[in-house]
Amino acid sequence: MSSSSPDDLSPVLRDTLRSAFGATPIGVVAPVRGGASGASTFRIEAGRRHYMVRMEGAASPLRNPHQYESMRLAAEAGVAPPLRHVDETARVVIMDFIETKPLKSYPGGPNALARALAEMLRRLQATPGFPQFVRYPGIVERLFAHVRRTGLFAAGILDPHVERLERLREAYASGATRLVSSHNDLIPSNILFDGERLWLVDWESAYRNDPLVDVATILDTLATSPELEEILLRTWLGYAPNDELRARLGVIRALTRLYYAGVLLSASAMAFGAMADSDLSAPALPELQRAIRDGQLTPGSPATKHVLGKMFLASFLSGVTPPSFDAAV
Repeated sequence: MSSSSPDDLSPVLRDTLRSAFGATPIGVVAPVRGGASGASTFRIEAGRRHYMVRMEGAASPLRNPHQYESMRLAAEAGVAPPLRHVDETARVVIMDFIETKPLKSYPGGPNALARALAEMLRRLQATPGFPQFVRYPGIVERLFAHVRRTGLFAAGILDPHVERLERLREAYASGATRLVSSHNDLIPSNILFDGERLWLVDWESAYRNDPLVDVATILDTLATSPELEEILLRTWLGYAPNDELRARLGVIRALTRLYYAGVLLSASAMAFGAMADSDLSAPALPELQRAIRDGQLTPGSPATKHVLGKMFLASFLSGVTPPSFDAAV
């Protein structure tokens, strides 16, 4: 990880640091790599404390206008790291830097981590209401429609996915529920463990949403076994889940899988353009891992995201648990 002096930074970042810290000397400015959002992140030292600076990328038509208000509310509730400075116009945020440890090192192992994740969800969903954006099937449909417009896939090849999405929209509407404050992107890289507790970061997708969206994402990434699923659901609910909740969870899990297919395939479409791919075959997870290990695929590359996107498309239709999203980044 290389570092820079403040004089080497972009004018926007220099102005942000000046607004946030005034005459306080700025020491180390080092880029922090990782994540899939396209934001630029930097670790800085100011007044003998370390902070994270997050600069969002260019605005897109799908951009959530409520992310900064949601982040502020989450920070006030102690779910997100404390904020030092927010500039919505420049799309720059400065927050406390969290020294992290691997989630797999959580004391007590996967069972304890599942309980901690459920308790974190309860705190998040009890946070005073985030602003409302769109109903979740609507944002999934927007993103998937964008993928289809790019010409990444041959005409008609995604028709079965469109038909299933329409059926899921109807099922979702028939079981409408109370909306709660939601992160909406709880992949492992957005959940930090500091050695004592969990924090949530990267609030670009945060708004008021169905409570099962965050639950579904965690179940597909960090609580993938039946035992861990049961621990997380019981801890989150405070009682055993009933058949009605499990049925609705099945609907939401399918929607979250198509959402992440859209995220991954939007990224590959930017690289490959209208390639009219007519092959939706997807490898099993061991095959993907072997291809990465053998150097045939590189984590974070458009080709890897394209393959992972196909795996999420397959999961959307089949119901089989998708691969970890972190394999893409």
